[in-house]
Amino acid sequence: MDPATEPSRSDPDSGASRARERAVVALGSNLGDRYAILCRALDGLARLAVGRRLVASRLYETDPVGGPPQPAYLNAVASFETEGSPGELWAGLQELERAAGRRRREPNGPRTLDLDLLCFGAACLETPELIVPHPRLHERAFVLVPLAEVAPNWVHPLLQETAATLAARFRSASGVRVWEPVAAPKGGPSWPSPPSVSHPSGSA
Repeated sequence: MDPATEPSRSDPDSGASRARERAVVALGSNLGDRYAILCRALDGLARLAVGRRLVASRLYETDPVGGPPQPAYLNAVASFETEGSPGELWAGLQELERAAGRRRREPNGPRTLDLDLLCFGAACLETPELIVPHPRLHERAFVLVPLAEVAPNWVHPLLQETAATLAARFRSASGVRVWEPVAAPKGGPSWPSPPSVSHPSGSA
């Protein structure tokens, strides 16, 4: 993604015409069949992407950060172009979470699917529902390590540091481990060989 020289605050639901913008989304799951859930979520993200094309990181198993005792997560990051607004994309992510059975019972609790909009080009915005860039992405190894795979040159518009630079501070993090499936889900999408352009099921 091309870094911006000047961050801009914008309305995520502005009706003004919008060019294609590159969005980056973090995926996580620690309930149920984590791998199958993330594969289906990636397929859902492709439906929100221009041309159903996206780039996915490797999968990582990560230790929970905060919250009650809970199982380990599977995490990844996906990058894709979109023609919608940040607010429209956020609504799409919320719908994918609901379809996966997400229930928000307690802060930082376990979840079937967690989708966070990490960045939307060089945009900086804040609404009651959405803050972009994600306000804690620079503190989380489980986000930065896969982010640096798919968008190493993305520049945080507020910190003015690249994803690769931010991730380098967490390279030795023991709580973030590359994870590979034993077998692909039966009758459903599988995770692409990363980092790679993915055409999930149903794509042209």
